[in-house]
Amino acid sequence: MRTFLTSIFLVACTGLSPASTSAQAAGPDARGFIVAVGDDVPDFELTDLTGAVHSRASLLGSVYVLQFTASWCSVCRAEMPHLESEVWQAFKDRQAGFTLLGVDLDEPAEKVADFAAKMKVTYPMCPDAGGEVFYSIAGKKTGVTRNVVVDQEGRIAMLTRLFDEEEFALMIEVVDGLTTSE
Repeated sequence: MRTFLTSIFLVACTGLSPASTSAQAAGPDARGFIVAVGDDVPDFELTDLTGAVHSRASLLGSVYVLQFTASWCSVCRAEMPHLESEVWQAFKDRQAGFTLLGVDLDEPAEKVADFAAKMKVTYPMCPDAGGEVFYSIAGKKTGVTRNVVVDQEGRIAMLTRLFDEEEFALMIEVVDGLTTSE
């Protein structure tokens, strides 16, 4: 628990995420986010490649990560094997509940399926037609590689941008802390 609280403190103090809760009104921050840690995650509904529907409402009570990606994104391709092994495989069976959703920016389902197979990811992949979910999190003309960690109450617990090993390790600590039953 101490590690988890330290992680949250570090996230708040190091500028890894915007401090403002009115980020959407102010426009994107320096990292392209229009949401902030502590905000409710915007409502969304995504259908994964198996036909299962995932939404903010259906995921309340569970911890989840929205992983924004695209087949053309080289940084996304570098991050995905780590998400598969260090996040999805490590936390998917936690009693507290955990989901990792790959949210593919504006590509058709067939392309998303090919991309998921090529990347050998087993977590649910969801096409985001028109970028509706992405643009509720990030501003227009901002890079795609980002993760949004959401707590059991539907609040944003952490935001990551690009694939930075230190930030990724901190994200793992945050997910671990949120999914550890006490």
